[in-house]
Amino acid sequence: MNPTNCYCGSHKSFHDCCELYIKGIQKAPTAEALMRSRYSAYVIHAVDYLVATTHVSQRKFHSEKDILHWAKNNNWIRLEIIATAENVVEFKAYHCEIQTKIDTIPPTQIHHEKSTFKLENGSWFYVDGIFY
Repeated sequence: MNPTNCYCGSHKSFHDCCELYIKGIQKAPTAEALMRSRYSAYVIHAVDYLVATTHVSQRKFHSEKDILHWAKNNNWIRLEIIATAENVVEFKAYHCEIQTKIDTIPPTQIHHEKSTFKLENGSWFYVDGIFY
């Protein structure tokens, strides 16, 4: 990643983009902004943020241990936003599993999801998604 570009692909610096949300300096203003910041949180292993931005009704389905394992065991390549609506974001997150063997190149995988978000008390939360 170019150090001036955020992990989410916004072409802003991480400091001026997703870091503001992850550190709680600002609230994500849209479902898309929250989705982008959650992708960046996976890249930097910000599990607390991922849990905090998951809707309370869904947190029991997402353990911190599992989130951290998935975040750390993948190289996050890029995020592609396919479509957005007020509370729905369809995206593809490109990643590859970290390999212990040096002589193999892991294949790129695509996590394709249409996520639903909910706005409550001025904050956006991830609710669930349809996976393709």
